Amino acid sequence: MRRRAGMAVVGAGAVALAWGEWLNRRWSRALVGSGEGPVEAVVVLGFQNPQATANFINRWRVRAGIRSIGTDAAQGTRVIFSGGSPNGGVAEAQLMADYAKSVLGFDGTVILEDQSRTTWENITNVIPLLEDVDRIKIVSQPAHALKARAYLRRQRPDLADRLVRADDYRPGEWTLAKPLLALYGLWTLRGLTADERRPKTSLHRPGADGGVTRGVVPSRSSG
Repeated sequence: MRRRAGMAVVGAGAVALAWGEWLNRRWSRALVGSGEGPVEAVVVLGFQNPQATANFINRWRVRAGIRSIGTDAAQGTRVIFSGGSPNGGVAEAQLMADYAKSVLGFDGTVILEDQSRTTWENITNVIPLLEDVDRIKIVSQPAHALKARAYLRRQRPDLADRLVRADDYRPGEWTLAKPLLALYGLWTLRGLTADERRPKTSLHRPGADGGVTRGVVPSRSSG
C-alpha cells in the first residue's frame, strides 16, 4: 500500500513537472514571429526589488536578456532595462543595469526606462525606444513576457509584428518551480484572449505588410 502511494506521489509529481514545462514552453512561443534585420532591441522587464542590489529574479532576467542577444546582431543590439521604483528606492532598471555591467561585465548598449510601475506602463514607455529596430525580444518569465507581448500588440500592432523569441525559456531551467510558475501564469494571463495565448509561427495579420542611456535613442540612418 505504501509503495503504491509512493509511486502515485512520484507519478503525480512527474506529471506536474511535465505540465509546467509544457505550458511555459508554449507561452514562450506565443505572439512571436521570425523577423529579420540587423538592429534588435532586447527589453528586459524588471521585478519588484526593495533591496539595494538586484534580487535573484532580476539577476536571472538580466542573464536571460544578455543570452538573448543574437550573434548576428550583437553590434546592432540595444538592451533596454525597464522598471521603475514603486517603493521609492533605486529603480529596477538601474539595479539590473548595474548587475549587467559590474557583475556580468556586459559592455553593450544599455538604455534605462525607469518610470514604469506596471507591465502596461513597461510597454507604453519603451515604445519610443523601439520605433527604429527590426526585431524586438521581450525577456521575463514566459507568462509575464507573453503578457507584455500581448500589450505591445494592443498598443502598437505594427511594432508587435517585429516580435521574435527571446532566450528566456530553456528546458530544465526552473524545472521545480515551473508548475508554480504555470499556475501563476494562468492567473496573470486570464485577461488575454485565446488567440493571444496560442503559439504562432508569425504575427503578421492577413493584408498587413557601450554606455547607459535614459530613454533617448538616435534615429537610424535610412542608408
